[in-house]
Amino acid sequence: MRIHHDWKALPLDARGATVAMGNFDGVHLGHRSVIDAARAACDAALGVITFEPHPREFFVPDAPPFRLMNVESRANRLARLGVDHLYELPFDAVLAGLAPEAFAREVLVEGLGVRHVTVGADFCFGRKRSGDAQTLAQLGREMGFGVTVAPLIGDGALQYSSTAIREALAEGRTRDAERMLGHWHRIDGEVLHGDKRGRDLGYPTANMAVEGLHLPALGIYAVLVDVLTGPDRGSYKGVASLGVRPMFGENRPNLEVHIFDFSADLYGQHLSVALVEYLRPEAKFDGLPALVAQMDRDSAQAREILATR
Repeated sequence: MRIHHDWKALPLDARGATVAMGNFDGVHLGHRSVIDAARAACDAALGVITFEPHPREFFVPDAPPFRLMNVESRANRLARLGVDHLYELPFDAVLAGLAPEAFAREVLVEGLGVRHVTVGADFCFGRKRSGDAQTLAQLGREMGFGVTVAPLIGDGALQYSSTAIREALAEGRTRDAERMLGHWHRIDGEVLHGDKRGRDLGYPTANMAVEGLHLPALGIYAVLVDVLTGPDRGSYKGVASLGVRPMFGENRPNLEVHIFDFSADLYGQHLSVALVEYLRPEAKFDGLPALVAQMDRDSAQAREILATR
């Protein structure tokens, strides 16, 4: 998958795609239906148009973190879905100020040269969200590109949405989130140097930052781990702590991942960590022996949960 960070001066082979357009935070089943509709619309390269930063971050920069995915995680998921081109359009004052007609003409037609655009039924665009899916369909008729409006989907009374997924994760309901996502919720990123306490306790961990992300329930998880780079690429099982490490007086959340039966150095490599099941909340223990005993129990429980995966 090729990633483009603007709509101007694109090479010829990056133009003329059939595209799905939206924010795609989480790339849940509703998003996948939009992408699948774009794929089926015409015989052309498959593209996804999204915006970086997320428009909500641009308009409300001091709002609490809400994103389900960082940029890397979203790109990884879209690549797995067979997307050929990811257009991460810079969402700034210029883009935010375009009227719907100007956006369609300058970005979609003159910039990307799109053949077809697919959006969800709740899609809005243009200055002050003044355009909607029907506006886009009319502009497509006038400017010569096709438009498909994909219906919202769900399961019974539950509509698949990033908001519903955030609520499920905040309550530790990883399987409910998976049902809406169509995949396990993942945290992707680079392995950073930590304080190496886990190694001293017999549980070496790969440490990853979670800044800017909506935090699932803090605590301990059974996890599936994909090592995406380096000589140890592959899929593994493990247990992870998402939180602030109350035993050691920390106050900034991070993700610490212990991979079972694994001893290689992963510093600087990129991981994708799937939160499969929430085991328990964070806790503070009366000394290191009690902590290690609980870590032993957590690992045994995680191994049992992951035995058939």
